Amino acid sequence: MTERTDGGPGFRTALSTLTGPLRFLLLSSFLIPLGSFMVLPFMSVFLHERLGMGLGAVGVVLAAASLVQFSGGVLGGALADRVGLRRTMLWALVIRTAGFAAFLAALRWPPVAVAALILTCCGAALYLPANKAYLVHGVAEERRPAFLSAGNAALNAGMAVGPLVAGPFVLSSPGPLFLVVTALFAVVAVGHARLPAVGPEKERSGSAPVAGQGLLTGIAVLPFVANGLAFYLYFHFQHYLAVYAVERASSEFYSLVLLTCFVLVIVVQPLASGAIRRMRYPVALTVGFAGLAAGMAVLAAGTRTALLAGGVLITLGDIVLFLKNDLEALRRSPRSDAVVFGQQRLAAGLGACASGVLGGQLYGFGERAGHAGWFWLFAAAQCVLLPPLLLTLRRGQGTAPAAPDDLTDLTDTTEGTPVPDDAHGRIPGR
Repeated sequence: MTERTDGGPGFRTALSTLTGPLRFLLLSSFLIPLGSFMVLPFMSVFLHERLGMGLGAVGVVLAAASLVQFSGGVLGGALADRVGLRRTMLWALVIRTAGFAAFLAALRWPPVAVAALILTCCGAALYLPANKAYLVHGVAEERRPAFLSAGNAALNAGMAVGPLVAGPFVLSSPGPLFLVVTALFAVVAVGHARLPAVGPEKERSGSAPVAGQGLLTGIAVLPFVANGLAFYLYFHFQHYLAVYAVERASSEFYSLVLLTCFVLVIVVQPLASGAIRRMRYPVALTVGFAGLAAGMAVLAAGTRTALLAGGVLITLGDIVLFLKNDLEALRRSPRSDAVVFGQQRLAAGLGACASGVLGGQLYGFGERAGHAGWFWLFAAAQCVLLPPLLLTLRRGQGTAPAAPDDLTDLTDTTEGTPVPDDAHGRIPGR
């Protein structure tokens, strides 16, 4: 039976094929960020006000934690490739459960809070590549965008609800809050232990990882660099909108902007997943970066309307970029899905880190000059000027094992031999 992929009916048809384990995995994709975001968004306040850490130390701790959480994904993907997807997710959840339990000890001994935060971020780094790979394991290529976007929607829903639930308790009653989150992760971990085994855990022809392959072997260079650039530009918005918006509107309005962005990802990306899959890669990059550029430029106005409209435009741009980069990396790389997702997380971590370092200097300069709006105009200019460099990278790849210049062609060329485009002849989902 042929599935429609244009719009809502195709998305619903794809999700109707979800098995019980995959439905549990989607539920977990909501519960895990729900629990995490009941705690992690308040870390700066908790570390500073509750535990008495200086703001400089808090900044260093949060920067290190973010780098571990994103860039550590490349290790998580490699581990999943070696020991299996289920086992990797289970270990990751045990680590995160221990991390949130350690926050309870931090109430009596504050230095433990740093170790607890790093533990939770290590668990996240291990979990996400294996989670995504399990979700699309054995799934036909045309259904992958629907499954991945459903996972992203569940993730964003949890991220949106978590702070709303925990906000009133994180400073007044942190002990019970940490206990509830720890129990939630323990229950989810038990559920993961009952998932069917896939990957190296379940013997299958050609499933073992190739000896001697490094973490970056077989990397899809263009999607990797494009993902790093997309996260670098997007995290200008993620890192610095709060201080910009609260000063010009209010913390409540800033929360409204964030909620709107979450809702857009939850609703729009699944419905648009089929169209994003069919989009030629250069077109998707153009549309995505144009959305980021327009949104950044609009933010420079600084009005409430501009803050909301800018957030919407940026979110629509990242909906296209983040999904298409993952799909294109899967299409181009000969490595397992878990490794590919881990490599893409490494790119995201490098981009987010660069945004934090360079963007912070630029925002501080604009603020000291009394023109913080110029920061957003400069960010918009980068969204226009930096992406064309990707075309140079694409043309410079020569005869290396990569997708052909004509991205509408459904064949790849490696050393002159045509190979089916479905992930270089891999079993779908591997």
